[in-house]
Amino acid sequence: MELIKSYIQNFLNRSGSYVFVATIISRLFSFLASWIALQLLDNKELGVILFAYSIISFLIPFGGLGLHQSLIRYGALLTSLEEKNSLFVYVFKKGLFVSLVITLIIIIVSFLIPFQFKNTGYYLALLSLTIISFFVFEIIKIQFRLKQDNKSFAFIEIIYTVLLVSCVFVFSFFFQESGYLAALIITPFLTSILFIKKLNINFSSKINADITNFSFWKYGFYSGLTSVASNLLFIIDILLIGYLLKDSEMVTTYKYVSLVPFSILFLPRVFIATDFVTFTENISNKKYIFEYIKSYMLFFMVVSIIFCGFFFLFSKETLALFDAKFIVYSESFLILVFGVCGILIFRGLFGNLLSSIGKIEVNYYITSIALFINVASNYYLIPIYGLKGAALTSAILMWFTGIFSCIWFLYLYKKTPINE
Repeated sequence: MELIKSYIQNFLNRSGSYVFVATIISRLFSFLASWIALQLLDNKELGVILFAYSIISFLIPFGGLGLHQSLIRYGALLTSLEEKNSLFVYVFKKGLFVSLVITLIIIIVSFLIPFQFKNTGYYLALLSLTIISFFVFEIIKIQFRLKQDNKSFAFIEIIYTVLLVSCVFVFSFFFQESGYLAALIITPFLTSILFIKKLNINFSSKINADITNFSFWKYGFYSGLTSVASNLLFIIDILLIGYLLKDSEMVTTYKYVSLVPFSILFLPRVFIATDFVTFTENISNKKYIFEYIKSYMLFFMVVSIIFCGFFFLFSKETLALFDAKFIVYSESFLILVFGVCGILIFRGLFGNLLSSIGKIEVNYYITSIALFINVASNYYLIPIYGLKGAALTSAILMWFTGIFSCIWFLYLYKKTPINE
């Protein structure tokens, strides 16, 4: 218990409470935005938009070839604010150009693929613009974290979700599906414009070429691939449900059944977002890192028990908040709740520790194997068990990726030069 108290106190000392509150508000407003879209838009057409957005969602982290991830890892190792700001300028310029190229490629490809749902290509082309907007949005948030300004990082999250809800409601009410698309695209742009000036960046500054070498780009590239593969691991169920069941309403149903279980993942992200820069700065300190691991795992074991217990008792009531017809899928809901615990306890921590020691490619290999298993398993289980088959596959793989991340980190960390 003393470990948990110490862990939480250190988290609070780094303004973690601001990040926590901001993330809670963001989750609630994201729920609200999803609920508003469900009420204002035709369910079948919304399912097509969600199908298209699922494709874009797993590509968004690859914007800028993952250079935003290089920014936070290498930026944490720099000592001066001037160096961190110069690195930001480099990543902003190079990453923005790459994001534009990726967006153009997607726009062209979206009209060449014969999707099974009408308007998918059109929605995909428009939503590809979010790759640019989210890249800029992410590096601005990262720069606040590198400055140890977690308060501003938290505030930008709140402003983003408030704008998202406002735009979704107003635009969807007046312009239906087109308005919803517009809200998804412009919200990160608007938020970025509001906050980029607060960073006080000199865009004429230049970075030391030794920092932005091949390893820097390689790390970003593998980070992007890992994020793409990880996101695909989460949304492959939606894509395969749409493809195998050929029912856009089932896509919408699974999206909302999985919404609450996947949303609890905000919690490890809050702690990692607050602590990543700090434990990367101390990654060579063996005693510090293992103390952090013990504290983190103990805390999230307790969280997982509470999480599973609560939804075991109130799964039907939770699903009824969205739509009473979702209650029949409560078993799939509970399977996903249990599966998410594998990420809470293992994956959220050890995946980031692998990144911190520069072994991001290991995350990619683990996720790629899981992705292959996911596709093969879902092709067999979804036609037989429907949504429950997709939930079973996801739950098993969430534990698989978490445990293997733990094993590989411990193995590789022993080989890393460290301080006692």
